[in-house]
Amino acid sequence: MSDTFFGPDFTALTEQDPDIAALLLTELERQRHGLQLIASENFTSSAVLTALGSTLSNKYAEGYPGKRYYGGCEEVDKVEVIGIERAKALFGAEHANLQPHSGASANIAVYQAFTKPGDTVLAMSLPHGGHLTHGSKVNFSGKWFNIVSYGVRADNELIDYDELRDLAIANKPRMICTGATAYPSLIDFEKVRAICDEVGAIMWVDAAHFIGLVAGKAIPSPVPYADVVSFTTHKVLRGPRGGMIVSKAEHAAAIDKAVFPGIQGGPIMSAVAGKAIALKEASEVAYQDYAKQVILNAQALAAGLEAEGMRAVSGGTQTHLALMDIRSTGVTGKVADERCGLSGITLNKNAIPYDPETPAVTSGIRVGSAATTTQGMGVNEMKQIASLIARAIKDGGEPAKAAAIAADVRALTAQFPVYPR
Repeated sequence: MSDTFFGPDFTALTEQDPDIAALLLTELERQRHGLQLIASENFTSSAVLTALGSTLSNKYAEGYPGKRYYGGCEEVDKVEVIGIERAKALFGAEHANLQPHSGASANIAVYQAFTKPGDTVLAMSLPHGGHLTHGSKVNFSGKWFNIVSYGVRADNELIDYDELRDLAIANKPRMICTGATAYPSLIDFEKVRAICDEVGAIMWVDAAHFIGLVAGKAIPSPVPYADVVSFTTHKVLRGPRGGMIVSKAEHAAAIDKAVFPGIQGGPIMSAVAGKAIALKEASEVAYQDYAKQVILNAQALAAGLEAEGMRAVSGGTQTHLALMDIRSTGVTGKVADERCGLSGITLNKNAIPYDPETPAVTSGIRVGSAATTTQGMGVNEMKQIASLIARAIKDGGEPAKAAAIAADVRALTAQFPVYPR
């Protein structure tokens, strides 16, 4: 098994560092035999994994193609150019930068390109689904900028665009950010564009969670509306862990300068190659089918959990994730997270809008369908998974019952093996 998956060099690794080699195997087994429902995780292709472990990792390439600070970049230049052109074609973008090491790095670059410390930025409230880099007080964004937060309505748990407009008019932000980590509905980019134009703000979309659905033509794209779109490459997009930015041509110089030398030095060229491979994969018809199935599966999972007595925030989902209010179970999100983990189900506790619990406890859980859909699971399996989650939340605190649930999880995942031998 080890040589089949990790390649012939794995034998050498087991001799050189048996501790790490053993953990590579146990992590593979964890991924194979558990249910991976973290909305921000997925399984890359073997081709992407190959690129990540390639000789490109050895090359220092500060700068951009044709303008490097080191010699010997002829081959990595070609890799990056291919990736840039693929990103522009896939998203219909005028400019693309594949160098950010992560989604947070990409977001820092956006701030650097368009704002200065102390500027006002309008962004989604973290308790209502926003990201740390959208103004959390413990994050650079909340420390360096005047963040004005908008949220969702109490009656329907959808973005309150009237509030967003009122806040924009009152505060005259330099930039308005839309996008979230726990918002299951679509965003009306046309409305946001109109608000940005009205107050003269840069329109920034943090599409980290849903960009793969955009790539698969399963949901509307923010690219025609936004000045700049940042995102990660490792969620629904199914690429390596990393970040990316696409923008209008007029912002190309500012974005590139913000990434390098603004916030980081040399890019991780093995990751850039992995991103290029993922972009090619995402341009294929099979990926479009996958993206559509991701949404169908998320909707089926949310419906299944509602049938088990939980409540889907905002009435369901239009994306790859569902946010579930589980107060009816009598269990907090923290406890549900722990019990599911003991039962072989990996998901995360998550605050719901207007949550009475603290962020460390929460009244909800967040589930995603990207990884299980990659495995080949469909709507019927989502119904089974909903039942397994409900059993885990109820009984997963008892070791014997958790073991029985984990056995059922293994029986299900055995039918849809991750990286089959």
